[in-house]
Amino acid sequence: MLKNTVESKEITSKSYRLLKPGDIEEVMLKHELRPGFVNIQPLMASVCHADDRYFAGKRRPEALAKKLPMALLHEGIGTIKETMSDKFKKGQRVVIVPNVPGYMLRGETKKDSVPDNYSTDSVFLSSGYDGIAQSDLVQPDRAVVPLPENIPDEIAILTEVSTVGYHATSHVADELTKPNCRVALFGDGPVGYMAAAVLHYIRGIDKDHLTVFGAVPDRLNEFDFANKELVTDYDFDNAGEQFDVIFEATGGNFSSSAINEGIKVIKRTGKFVLMGVSEDLVPIDTRDILEKGLTFYGTSRSTTPDFEAVVKSMSQSQAYQDTLRKLLPEKETIIRSASDLNKAFEDIVASKAWYKAVLKFEW
Repeated sequence: MLKNTVESKEITSKSYRLLKPGDIEEVMLKHELRPGFVNIQPLMASVCHADDRYFAGKRRPEALAKKLPMALLHEGIGTIKETMSDKFKKGQRVVIVPNVPGYMLRGETKKDSVPDNYSTDSVFLSSGYDGIAQSDLVQPDRAVVPLPENIPDEIAILTEVSTVGYHATSHVADELTKPNCRVALFGDGPVGYMAAAVLHYIRGIDKDHLTVFGAVPDRLNEFDFANKELVTDYDFDNAGEQFDVIFEATGGNFSSSAINEGIKVIKRTGKFVLMGVSEDLVPIDTRDILEKGLTFYGTSRSTTPDFEAVVKSMSQSQAYQDTLRKLLPEKETIIRSASDLNKAFEDIVASKAWYKAVLKFEW
């Protein structure tokens, strides 16, 4: 850590804060830059469906009351504006890790064995804690990852969602290395696409051993590195037990059907990883879970080592980058004001596009 005579510095940040659903306004925030921390100026962000739900007021009223007001966005990159860490230098381009454990915020060492992304002592950007939609974002240096020059900005902003998929695969990493391991993934949205890309490009599951189940033909066609099956055409009742590992990445109202269809085609003692988020309780076939001796894993978010692994793979594989590029829109949306961001979210909520919305900040 840098030996600095300055104990800390107050940072004033221009924030585009969601005050209530549909209302983003400019608010000035104060942050403390301390030794071991960096001040990041966000450059670009992609938009998560969770941000959409906050803006549209589609979260439960008690959740909205608890978490607003806050700056949205947690998938993004920026440049180091100021640093009190010897790990980073001014002007360096970095990817932002939105999951920040409490011990990092306090400048302490980790004392328990609970993974950082499951700790009750963590904060998460744009989930009750101000996110990337601000001119100055102060982060612990342990929640920031440097970006190699050969990863362009528009690919780098897809790191966060890719790390969620990577972390999901870590629960069954040993299983995935077994010869002839057959893997299925339910979900043809961006989260499913990036998780499937992780399975193929990072975990090494080839096309013959990777099947993606989806509901929208146009989306499913983009998965050219996997076998593709439409759930409406597939005979799950008579398909037999084929898969060693299944990932569910649908979420919402589709979680129940995806999980129950997966239970039908997974092998005895198979591994089942749940990634999709639902606001409501999801009914599943516990009888067959018990009869087959299945293991279910809940997985959520990711940590700095996941970011480092994904960034390394992006840097080493142009094919991986090219696959992720399919998720990008024809052009990004420029954000110069709170009204720009408000309009951008109105358009995003109204759109049914498959690709990720991309925002470029001009502060």
